[in-house]
Amino acid sequence: MFRGSDARDLRRVPAPLTVPMDVVPKQPQPTLFELPPPVVAPAVVDSAQRALADALPPLLRMGTMSWSFAGWRGTVYAQDAEPKLLADAGLTAYSQQPLLRAVEVDRSFYDPLPEVYFSRVAAQVPEDFRFLVKAHEECTLLRFPKHARYGKRRGELNPRFLDPAYAEGAVVAQCVPGLAHRLGAILFQFPPQDAGDPSGFADRLQGFLERLPRSVPYAVELRNRELLTPGYARALLASGAQHIHNAWGGMPSVLAQARFIPPAARKPLIVRWLMRRGDEYEAARSRFLPFNRLAEPDLATRNDIATLVSKALRHEVPAFVLINNKAEGCAPASVVELAREIAAR
Repeated sequence: MFRGSDARDLRRVPAPLTVPMDVVPKQPQPTLFELPPPVVAPAVVDSAQRALADALPPLLRMGTMSWSFAGWRGTVYAQDAEPKLLADAGLTAYSQQPLLRAVEVDRSFYDPLPEVYFSRVAAQVPEDFRFLVKAHEECTLLRFPKHARYGKRRGELNPRFLDPAYAEGAVVAQCVPGLAHRLGAILFQFPPQDAGDPSGFADRLQGFLERLPRSVPYAVELRNRELLTPGYARALLASGAQHIHNAWGGMPSVLAQARFIPPAARKPLIVRWLMRRGDEYEAARSRFLPFNRLAEPDLATRNDIATLVSKALRHEVPAFVLINNKAEGCAPASVVELAREIAAR
């Protein structure tokens, strides 16, 4: 839970919203007979990891981007855990690992998810666990990519780009009531794209963020380094949103990004460690499957993130760190190594 004068009150949620039916995710149909919920057993909790977790400040919450990977059996889940159950029922086991105190909901980037989904995942975890939720991609795509999955919309302008009414109905109105105090932040991830003039982008972003419901934590991730401007920093300050420091592709290092962003837009600190700078997503994925070992340690990025997080914690700033399997080969293993680096400082 956030603390201090910069904290957001997540106990206050927006009043019920009236939104167009075409932006409300469909609710699953109830079954006549409710079956017992499936159970995924956790891996044996490592005593050394528990001691390491106890040595870290409670203001630090670390976790992974999604959680349904069969390669994590024996590390996060029991060795005989059924892979097909992990997506829907794996979080109870995940949250029993002492270093995993947060997780990212990634699937909401591709399709809006209903309130009942968020209620169900929230029920699987302890009170002090936190979710960071990706907003639907239609909030952050100026033009639909020329990819087969976009069908007839390929290459067309997206009318929902930075549309606060759509974001409110399809994202905020679903995850805020569903997660309540377990919501860490809603993440607006802007994929690599031609977003036009950086100054115009910053102005439009500010208007978008300022028109979203208040008392909800929002965070912004850029993947075009030219958009990291003073105007962008002012947009975050004016709206109260946070910058996401991402270790990804061609973006500057997380330490370089921090120098662009005023302290108020870094409280809480949010870091997403996706992959080695200069690497490509599909190349990293093919090298690291099935994500069951620390295949290529990235000591430089790990050191930068540890430096940034340690500085935040010294100033009693809450910090979230989310790690992808494509960072070093196995996100839970990267969490352990980064925790050791931070604890040593």
